[in-house]
Amino acid sequence: MGVVEYDREGSVAVLTINNPPVNSLAVPVRGALDAALDRALADDDVRAVVLIGAGSTFVSGAEISEFGTPLARVEPLLTMIQRRIDAFPKLVAAAVHGTAFGGGFELALACHARVAVAGAKFGLPEVKLGLMPGAGGGQRLLRLVGPAMALELITTGASFGGEEALRLGVVDALVDDLRPGAIAFAEAALREGRQFTPIMARDDKLGEYPTALFAEFRARLHAKAPERLAPFAIVDALEAAFRLSGPEALAYEKQRSIDLKATDQHRALKRNFFIERAARKIPDVPETILPQPIRRVAVIGAGTMGGGIAMTFANAGLGVILLDQNPEALARGLKVIENNYAGSVARGTMSAATQGAALACIRGTTDYDDLGDIDLAIEAVFEKLEIKQAVFARLDQATARHVILATNTSSLNIDAIAEATSRPELVVGTHFFAPAHKMKLLENVRGRHTSPQTIATVMALGKVLGKVTALAGNCDGFIGNRMLQYYSGQAEFLLEQGATPEQIDRVALAFGMPMGPLAVRDMTGIDVNVLVRQARRKTLSPQDRLSDIPDRLFAAGRLGQKSGAGYYRYEGRQKFPDPAALEIIAEISRERGITRRSFTDEEIRDRLFFPIVNEGAKELEDGTALRAGDIDVVWINGYGFPAWRGGPMFWGELSGLSRIRDLAVRLADENGPRWAPSALLSALARDGRGWDDVPVSAAALADAG
Repeated sequence: MGVVEYDREGSVAVLTINNPPVNSLAVPVRGALDAALDRALADDDVRAVVLIGAGSTFVSGAEISEFGTPLARVEPLLTMIQRRIDAFPKLVAAAVHGTAFGGGFELALACHARVAVAGAKFGLPEVKLGLMPGAGGGQRLLRLVGPAMALELITTGASFGGEEALRLGVVDALVDDLRPGAIAFAEAALREGRQFTPIMARDDKLGEYPTALFAEFRARLHAKAPERLAPFAIVDALEAAFRLSGPEALAYEKQRSIDLKATDQHRALKRNFFIERAARKIPDVPETILPQPIRRVAVIGAGTMGGGIAMTFANAGLGVILLDQNPEALARGLKVIENNYAGSVARGTMSAATQGAALACIRGTTDYDDLGDIDLAIEAVFEKLEIKQAVFARLDQATARHVILATNTSSLNIDAIAEATSRPELVVGTHFFAPAHKMKLLENVRGRHTSPQTIATVMALGKVLGKVTALAGNCDGFIGNRMLQYYSGQAEFLLEQGATPEQIDRVALAFGMPMGPLAVRDMTGIDVNVLVRQARRKTLSPQDRLSDIPDRLFAAGRLGQKSGAGYYRYEGRQKFPDPAALEIIAEISRERGITRRSFTDEEIRDRLFFPIVNEGAKELEDGTALRAGDIDVVWINGYGFPAWRGGPMFWGELSGLSRIRDLAVRLADENGPRWAPSALLSALARDGRGWDDVPVSAAALADAG
């Protein structure tokens, strides 16, 4: 079977793209498609051509592995195929099911007509890789849906279904049975003598030059993500349609797409695609070790995290027993779950049928004896070791011997929890992020005795749940929270030295973080932070220090949003600068003899983010993280680090590892030895190497350091 199969039904040639699993437009497909068009052109009995995809999809897009390689420039290029179709003397119709994304959608848009099933999905998601459509997708979609809709769809990379495509005029007909329906559409068009104007020759949706629309859209982009390159390039290319001829606008769009391929932002976003897949592979867990089947799970604790975890499993169609020994807490947790689903239905993001199916997967209990038919139990109770150990001891007695016992702890010792059981090989960390049913990351954590099959099971489970997964070693805070303390810690030291909460948070937001570190502290609760710090102080060396600012705010009754005052003053959720907080901070500075000064935004940026790169290098040294890419996966998907910067480790290497090392030396002098540069970071900076030069294994990492 060729990558493009040729068949004829009556006067219609059917060209079936068969490049599993997603029919990407790789070099062999482009060549075979060109040859199939030659054959259809030479066949006098063929009056129309239908392009269709084999398997479960039309064409998902370009072949991402070819990006930036010589293969991407091997002829025939997609644009050459499009020009052939544009000028083809016989009707060419695209028949779409599954997905028509990126280059696949651009191929369909070059056809004279499009037919689809209602479940088909269309979109130009290139912006998610720091790119823009490079084969005329922007120009063609603009001429079908108009500038306002084109701007929204292409700058967000949003997809839309078959019914919406019909409403927008993107497809000409919806059919129930794709192949016969598309053939019947082509035959009817021939019989009726229908003429299809090439999209690039249409201008009815353009209208007059909407200068105000483009200006307003740029202002929106600037307010939201001023440093992202691709969205602004997309706006420029769409605006070019109003000042250039069709061919000139196509050429302009193509050139801008080429320019974006050379940017660090594209490199970062393309790398993200591959590091997410690499993070699933664990060197000492070979693929021959099969995951344990997970059919039914128990979640212990009906609070916010437990309820969110239960919803995550129910959304994947798995049965869930939600256990809380407090009947009132259980009832409250189940009600919150019902309300969450009801809210999704009200917003139109979930159907009533899906809501009913998910709720049917969840049942509550207060009795450990009801856990007889499960394969996995996840504990999500209060973050205190003694409480978790008690829960694990009960689970060890109440569940079958094959059941994996997992903890949702965000920082506690997995081995200490496992000691409460007789099956440490089946104890593992499954750290979900709040809200668990929405956040993408699942940070799995291996203990000293966790078996390879247990690790294989929770890594595979992430895929079942639709999560991005990474594996961490067992330490205080694992990958992400271990690094986070250096981010928030530097924010506090910057406050002592003269920066304001507003400037620090503004710099973090401008960098691309969803919230500033001090606004986050106020949201999560300064009282919670003080409890964590009390435990952390016990592990610090005498030379290390923590800022006293959170403790003083707590003593003053400033707990954050919950009390109406923290680093900021609050009216509802709206925050305002607060001179009272600034005075508490200034008093601490005076007590410590710190001379306060002003800071540039660049200084604040480096002080916030360089230390987390340094700590990430220490995690590579001690095996907490297997790869720099795994660290970036955790921070992008769990902490909101801007994906277009590629994660802290990628961004840190671009910023200069020697600069990070030098700052670490200075911070260690100021704040204690835990801020000192890692040996691995120092070695890489000295030798001019990067993270790709670090082997993937804890032992090899120690040698490399």
